[in-house]
Amino acid sequence: MALSMRAHLADAVGQLAIEPVRFRLRAYLDGAPVVDTHGGMLVWEPRRIVPVYAAPEADLQLEVQATEPQPDPPSLDGLPRLLGPDSFEPHTTPGVVVDLVAGRRRVPRAGFRPADPDLAGLVILDFAAFDHWLAEDEELVGHPHDPFKRIDVLHSRRHVEVSLGGTVLAETDQALLLVETLLPIRYYIPPADVHRSRLTPSDTRSTCAYKGHASYLSTIDGREDGRDVGWTYPDPLDDAVPVRDHVAFWNERTDIRVDGVLQRRPVTPWSTPAEQASAATDRLEFG
Repeated sequence: MALSMRAHLADAVGQLAIEPVRFRLRAYLDGAPVVDTHGGMLVWEPRRIVPVYAAPEADLQLEVQATEPQPDPPSLDGLPRLLGPDSFEPHTTPGVVVDLVAGRRRVPRAGFRPADPDLAGLVILDFAAFDHWLAEDEELVGHPHDPFKRIDVLHSRRHVEVSLGGTVLAETDQALLLVETLLPIRYYIPPADVHRSRLTPSDTRSTCAYKGHASYLSTIDGREDGRDVGWTYPDPLDDAVPVRDHVAFWNERTDIRVDGVLQRRPVTPWSTPAEQASAATDRLEFG
């Protein structure tokens, strides 16, 4: 019987997973290098869809001190099935939460010593706790890169319409389809085909490790489900240069029709916990 790769990978999200980093990895704090290693490891804690870096404690120019008091272990029953990259905690595998100390600077709960024997001697590091990271001499933003992911941008002449509550927000025959491993296709609409009079800029910003820094748009009517409903990359990273200044909308929250056919709303880490809990495994899109 054929194996569904999506279902197979979705099942694996519940396990602790690791992959060696094959390049030099450095991190800086207050302008000084405090991590410099050729022995890095990518770690996916259970339910985490984005990996974090771990480094041998011997390669840290930091003191590693157990956090006092230790936070209580999370109740996994109360967590969503999929956890995104928004926060370092909670930890979903046994271990010890640690503070990182550089001279007089203490960064609370910025590390984690996992109890798994395959990670003995390694400290998992909070990417956001450091000023910046380098893979060899290339700067990393947002979070560590997943070596099992890729992005393709495809030109399409199919008719794409995006609406919310019956109001059309964008309509085009020149969409760019951004295809990212195990995530829904995102339809990027040329600026001229977006109804900007129905949208207003938001103060929200986010960072994607592969696409760069995004700015958001909300519907002008102020409705809750229209808040931060779309986004754009004014200065994208290399993988996303073709979608510069185009606007994408949440498939999870809007009605997207392609050649007149309404697309099914996907279930992703940006869906509600209730939507995640009730979704069949083959409906989860979790890149």
